[in-house]
Amino acid sequence: MRTEILYVAHLFRYHVIGLLLLAILNLPTLATQPQERGVRVVKNEAMRRVDVFVDGRPFTSYVWPESLTKPVLYPLRTAEGTIVTRGFPLEPRAGERVDHPHHAGLWFNYGDVNGVDFWNNSTALSAEERRKMGTIAQRRIARTQDGKDRGELEVETDWLMPDGQPIVREKTSFIFHARPNLRVVDRITTLTALDKRVVFHDNKEGVIGMRVRRELEQPSNEPLVFTDARGRPTAVKVLDNTGVSGLYRSSEGKTGDAVWGTRGRWAMLSGKVEQQDVTLAILDHPKNTGAPTYWHARGYGLFAANPLGQEVFSNGKEKLNFTLEPKQSVTFRYRVLIVSAATTPEQIEAQYARFVSEVK
Repeated sequence: MRTEILYVAHLFRYHVIGLLLLAILNLPTLATQPQERGVRVVKNEAMRRVDVFVDGRPFTSYVWPESLTKPVLYPLRTAEGTIVTRGFPLEPRAGERVDHPHHAGLWFNYGDVNGVDFWNNSTALSAEERRKMGTIAQRRIARTQDGKDRGELEVETDWLMPDGQPIVREKTSFIFHARPNLRVVDRITTLTALDKRVVFHDNKEGVIGMRVRRELEQPSNEPLVFTDARGRPTAVKVLDNTGVSGLYRSSEGKTGDAVWGTRGRWAMLSGKVEQQDVTLAILDHPKNTGAPTYWHARGYGLFAANPLGQEVFSNGKEKLNFTLEPKQSVTFRYRVLIVSAATTPEQIEAQYARFVSEVK
């Protein structure tokens, strides 16, 4: 009898242990939680930023810190999470150039608006120099939207003259796309003149630009001095070219330094970052003023499209001086591609056709 009781007790104990094990195995854990999917756009205005996540991982952020004179997207990442933009001046990294402190992330502005420079302004300038510069001030976050394979952000900014008075109201829609091995940013920007005539005098400094990390620069063995629109020299020392692999190509077949100052529907910059193939591309829209754009693409890592600097890029053969009358508006449409793979010009051309069909 005692043996039977012990046997039943053992069975009961094992049954209880089994139930406990089943309960433990069914408890939610980090490993069994479903992974966050889709594109999420998260406002944090107290921290002066809007963060964009793809499947729970950071892609980019729209930021307007007090250390910058314009809002920017920073940093930009590949689908694998590799950062493709330069860290300086926001987060300096060893081995980077520290020239042009106004080159941060991905931005949109111009070098001569009614005679005022919005492009070269930065907190690195003296107080006297900054008093002659224009500033783009964040005004409000108009809308955010999450989605399965795209997220959206709408913002409004004011272009302020040196006396603090707004001259242009900007409304920009960012659309963030997530595809396999591909991240995409559409920037659709509408500029509206306020109560004064606004002239964008032909100038090489504009309009949509990004500054890339060291590995995506084109190799160079020469000490360089760059001069901005106001004649100020910026010396750039020679850096170690180990791992520097960038190469520009345009839709018109230009390569390397020959891309600068030429027109094209798109331009691409290909290289390797930590042995990973990376291709960046900026696509111009045929409805943009001045299309096809001129390329302000420099081997030291400035990748910019400028449809408004025609007199400079054409050596005086063309002239635009694009003008907005009071209350008049203009819209610019651009798509930026970040591809985690070696990419051919034919593939970029296919992406260009898709862009034109999707964005009207």
